[in-house]
Amino acid sequence: MPDEKDPLLARLQRLSGDLPGVETGTSYGTPALKVGGKLFVRVKDAATVVLTAPVGEKERLIEIAPDIYYETDHYRGWPALLVRAAAIDDAELRQRLAEAWHFKAPAKLRRMRG
Repeated sequence: MPDEKDPLLARLQRLSGDLPGVETGTSYGTPALKVGGKLFVRVKDAATVVLTAPVGEKERLIEIAPDIYYETDHYRGWPALLVRAAAIDDAELRQRLAEAWHFKAPAKLRRMRG
């Protein structure tokens, strides 16, 4: 079970609170948020979040804001975007969480959100 006192997890939960069907769990031994049983964001470490994102969108974000978004060789070619948690404000992180949720949410939940 994830550490509910993790400040980064608490931030992710707060910012995704209006998204339907969000569940707290774990992925690779770290706290994660899932929708329909599918991972859409996880805490990689105290400073980093991993968001799901289409590869093209990931590449675009890394290009326009490399101070916030990046990838390592491990994530190259995969629909996973690394985010420097301290470098992103809540409004932008909320938007990225909504996009990651939409990327993984079942159609029924996407329709509920509109």
